[in-house]
Amino acid sequence: MAASALGFADVDAFYGDGQVLHKVSFSAGVGRLLGLIGRNGAGKTTCMNVATGLLAARAGSVEVFGVDVTHMAPEQISAQGVALVPQGRRVFKSLTVRENLSVAARKPRGAKAFWTAETVFDMFPRLKERRNQLAALLSGGEQQMLAIGRALMANPRLLLMDEPSEGLAPQIVADVGRTIARLKGEGLSIVLVEQNIKLTLDLADDVVILNSGSVVFSGTADQVRTSDAVVTQHLGVN
Repeated sequence: MAASALGFADVDAFYGDGQVLHKVSFSAGVGRLLGLIGRNGAGKTTCMNVATGLLAARAGSVEVFGVDVTHMAPEQISAQGVALVPQGRRVFKSLTVRENLSVAARKPRGAKAFWTAETVFDMFPRLKERRNQLAALLSGGEQQMLAIGRALMANPRLLLMDEPSEGLAPQIVADVGRTIARLKGEGLSIVLVEQNIKLTLDLADDVVILNSGSVVFSGTADQVRTSDAVVTQHLGVN
């Protein structure tokens, strides 16, 4: 497998006896944004779980920047420069905003930027205003900002984002989109899992479409933007 920010090669994954991923192969380029899209239950979040070591691949291999991480524990994969913005945000609600950021802090490993609480606050001024509030008291949009900021505190080389626009008002979705665009512009490698196809195509360089745990399309975002047939066939969107 050629070196990439994230590479899957013929990955099978199961929950119990049920197979969810079927020989999934794709590559996310260094410094590029890969949009991983598909219908509900297609296997997108499972890919994120495998990439972070939360779920072991039953077959195939996973590489991060050319390092085989297939059998590594989550903390070992994180040490390779991988951070996850999880679906549902999962902030530590009993901790303050600043404490949420502090617990995730890690020195950079070849990262494009050195993220601290102050640089996160520069990106998200609303978090700075609420830095001493409990995360439980934040709005959904503010919790999403905190989830992104917490991931950045690990100073990742690869940022995995699982449904960052889920449940947010349109204006907040636009804010999140601008944040992702800024991170991409700074050279961070990103894999974006999204149900919001427009948001994905506005941001992505490359797109992988999953259907029933298999890759049914892999190409550039431009190919998807200019082909209604691809979207209709694989995503059921007109």
